[in-house]
Order: sequence, then C-alpha cells, then structure tokens
Amino acid sequence: MELRESHRRRRPTLPGLLLALALGITGCRPASPPPPGLAGASATPGAAGWFEDITEASGIRFTHTAGTDYFMPEQVGSGSALFDYDNDGRLDLLLLQYTGPAAAKAGGPSTGHRLYHQEPDGTFRDVSEGSGLNFRTRGMGVAAADLNNDGLIDLVITEHLGSRVYQNMGGGKFQELGRESGVDNPVWATVVSFLDYDRDGRLDLVIGNYVDYDPTQACLDSRGERDFCGPQAYPSTPARLWRNVTSTAGAPIRFEDQTDKGGLRRAGGAALGVICADFDGDGWPDIFCADDGRPNRLFMNRHDGTFVEEAVQRGLAFNSMGQSAANMGVAWGDFDGDGMEDLFVTHLSDEFHGLWRQGPRGLFMDQLAASGLQSQAWRGTGFGTVAADFDLDGDLDLALVNGLVRHSLPGQTPVIPGTDPFWQRYAQRPQLFENQGGGRFADVSPANPEFCGRAMVGRSLSVGDLNNDGVPDLVASGIGGPVRIYRGRPHPGHHWLKLRLIEPRLGGRDAIGAEARVLGAEGRGWSRLLQPATSYLSSHDPALHFGLGRVAQVEAIDVRWADGTEERFPGGPADQTRTLRHGEGTRPPARASR
Repeated sequence: MELRESHRRRRPTLPGLLLALALGITGCRPASPPPPGLAGASATPGAAGWFEDITEASGIRFTHTAGTDYFMPEQVGSGSALFDYDNDGRLDLLLLQYTGPAAAKAGGPSTGHRLYHQEPDGTFRDVSEGSGLNFRTRGMGVAAADLNNDGLIDLVITEHLGSRVYQNMGGGKFQELGRESGVDNPVWATVVSFLDYDRDGRLDLVIGNYVDYDPTQACLDSRGERDFCGPQAYPSTPARLWRNVTSTAGAPIRFEDQTDKGGLRRAGGAALGVICADFDGDGWPDIFCADDGRPNRLFMNRHDGTFVEEAVQRGLAFNSMGQSAANMGVAWGDFDGDGMEDLFVTHLSDEFHGLWRQGPRGLFMDQLAASGLQSQAWRGTGFGTVAADFDLDGDLDLALVNGLVRHSLPGQTPVIPGTDPFWQRYAQRPQLFENQGGGRFADVSPANPEFCGRAMVGRSLSVGDLNNDGVPDLVASGIGGPVRIYRGRPHPGHHWLKLRLIEPRLGGRDAIGAEARVLGAEGRGWSRLLQPATSYLSSHDPALHFGLGRVAQVEAIDVRWADGTEERFPGGPADQTRTLRHGEGTRPPARASR
C-alpha cells in the first residue's frame, strides 16, 4: 500500500522505460442444490456475468467503520474469514471491524466484530452476542484453523498493536487465551497464516507485521493537503514465527516464539500479504512476505527449524523492472497449467501487478506483460485477490478488489450505497480477469456489472462455496462501507470437483499444507494447495475447488500430505464433494511423486 499513487518516489530508469514500452506495458458428496433462501432466477452467464449480488437476501448487515483523521492504520482495512465453526457442513462468516477512537465515535455502539452463522436455508444469522468475538478493537487480519487438533476451528486475529488467539470451545463460544497462549506481539500486526514447518502434526503460526508507525507525524499530498502517510516514512518490522507446542489434543493452545531461532528477525519489511507454501518443491513449507514499498521476502525452510531468506536469488524480491513496488494482496496457483505454482501480487494504480511464473522449479520471473494482465478496462490499486476457476473451464481466473490510498487521484463511480462520504473519494471498482488458457488473461470486468460495476474502498476478499453448488462465491469488504456477498452463477456444460483433505489422526482437522492433483484423461491435471490464508487479511473456505471444463470423470487424485507422504485415491464422476483422509489412499506410482 505504498502511498505514492500520484508522485512516485522512485522512478524507472530509462532502460526500464524502454523495456516497458517494448513489452507493451502502457496505460491502462452428490452436489447439493442451492439453499432456498439464496435460490432465485439467474440469467445465463453470458448475459449477466459470473456473479450475482445476494447481500440483501443473505441477511448480512455489516458496515465497516473508519475515522476521518488520517490515522494510517484505519486505511489498511479489516479482514474476513469463511469457516465452519460448528461443523454443520455450511460455511459461516466472521467480519472484522476497526474500532479505534475516531471510528468508534463515527460508528456508534454496534461496531464490534460480527460472527454470522449460516442457517439451513442459506441465510446468515448474527450470533455475535455471547460468542466471545464481538469485542471492539482495531481489527486487521484473521486466519482460521484447528490449532489444538480437537476438530474445532480456532482463530488468530491481528490488530494495530496486538494479536489475539481464540480457542473454539464449542457451542458457538470462543475464548481469548491472552498472553498464556505464548503470542505476544505488541506491534502493528497485519497478515496471519499457518504452516507445519517442522512436520510434527501441529499447526505453527506466522504473523506479518507492518511498519513502526508514529501517529504524531502528519503527511501531505502533492497539492499540500492533508492525506494518509506512506510506509516509506517509517522503519521496517520483522515477521514473527511461533511453534505450536500445545500438549495434547483439545488442550489450551500454546505457542513458543521461534522468530530469532528460525531466522525471520534477520530481514525486516512491511508485510501486507503472506503465503505459506512450498516454493521449491522439496515438500517443506516456506514463507513469502509481500512487502509494501520494500523488496519482498522469501524464507526458505531448511528442514531443521530454521529458515534462510532467498527472495533475490529466487527472483521474487523485485518486479520485472528490478524495483520494489507496493506489494499488497497475494494469490498462489498454477496459472499456466505447467504443474508448477505461480504467484500473483497486487500493486498500485500507477504500477502494474506482479505475476511471477515458476520455472524451473524454485525459480520465478515476473512475466506480467506476457500474461495480458497489463491490458485493463480501468486501472485500480489492488488489495484482496483470489485465484479460482469462476467459470469452471479448467483454468484459474483472478478477482481483485481495489481502493485508492491517496485522494489526489479521482475515485471511481458509481459508489456502493452506504459508503462514508469521506471514503468515497478513495473508492474504485473491483476487477475480474478470465484465464483464457496457458496463463493468458483477458479483463472481463465490463461484462460482470454486479461484481465490478460499483466502486468501494476495497480491501479484503474471501472465496468459498457458500451454497455448496460447486461454484465459488465471494465476500468483499472495504473501508467505511458495507460488505457485499456475491454468489457465483452456474456454467452449464462445465463440471467441477471439491475436495476436503482431512487428517483423521490429528482430530480430523483440515490438512493445511497438503497439495492435491486431480488427474483427467490424456494427461490433463489440476493442482491446488490447501492454504486458506491468502489474499489480503483474509481466510477462505478450506475445501479445494477444481473447475474441470468438459471433463465429467476424473482418473485419479494424488495427494502429498503436509508430512511429505504421498497417496493416490481413485477417480470418479465430477460434480461432487469428496472427503479424502490421510492414510486411506494407496501408494502412488513413481511418476506421481514430485
């Protein structure tokens, strides 16, 4: 979120500009039917786009509050989490609120975090009162996972000047564990994610921290008017690493700080995005930090409890012009279908987003120009972003929400009703990019008016199949305005498959860090990583979703579990949700091993 949209502090060199011009970088189970409460007539995708705004029908009534005194943390926004906290098979929703002094005054007494339970008819009921989550604080990011292997999903929430661990006690109750959890992080914390970096079966914790902010410093825009400060004015901070040392399943969650021993403190930054994934194919999870206005960091797992930072060596520190950028939201997936995951990072309106393609394994190159993503119907400052197959054709598409960080650029219209007048000048329209095969994208935003037609100060974007119809849905939230819920429309003739990857020996929790590859006929395959904590301050549906195009039957499913073991599961018909349990597969043939 580097605040330099109208006057860049670091300009490209002449060779870099010539390269940009040369590359064309210019301007601009059996499937369940939808629940009755969210059912309704939908036009064909070609006529009405990929999504339908169902906010009013969903029962969600939530407006994010933020002050108007240019306090920098208010501009970062607040996240959301899609997770099934009561194991009834339906995704529930947590929406974080920002309630600093100015925001609390603007928003009144009902501005705490809100927990919504999805009912059998598909609508959402506010169950915040008595949940233990309806507190008032400067909420930033959230991640959801079972941290003590008891079969219930717990939460970690980051804040300006703090981080909190919430244990799911059952019955819709969460208990804040306080400092006895071992997590003491009294700085500006933003993103949070989980990984089992030592392969002991317990999920460890990574928190990305932003800058060492001084609220007494006032900043001006290019016209001399008061505006939000940028990150370059403040010192970097390190990301933090905690090892999960919870004693037994169901016991109180406990962590042990490993930031120094693990090697993360040696390289500071300004993290707004984090992905915990295997960046070199060795079967061990690494940690990537998208850093705002600074070189990105990539901490490679050395298999002995320590990490070494190698972003420069692996091509991920800088963009294609050799510069650091305003790195914010992150998405991870195999965009070009070559069997190796790639990395997408959102940037400012006057920059281009980054798309780092992997190849050979463990090495990356920013190839945005070759992807077509520089050709946009409009420019936006991207934050939350999701890689998913929205049209079910077998290729990962991209969705992102936008919102300015300086008011020296004009906001876009029309603006979603209910957006605070102060924040309307920062509003921009979301965008959708269709993967047309081989990682080549086309901007389909104008053809998707329900998702892209109205501007918001976009920040968080979460993805999940809310109504279990096999089509991804989206939850978009921004600053100073209402959250919107978008239901994905079906795509006749295109098939899908959803996978739940479960660790039965670890309380039946989701196998975070596992990778699944669905094998189709004639060697076609689709890969996904089980990592709900991506995008921007968000946590997603842990089920893995695959669009299969015209493929109605899959040949087999290979899974590499987080402990490095590999199994093969039989194929079967598409258009269903399957649950695969660690230990119930067979040994895959040698060619399936990575």
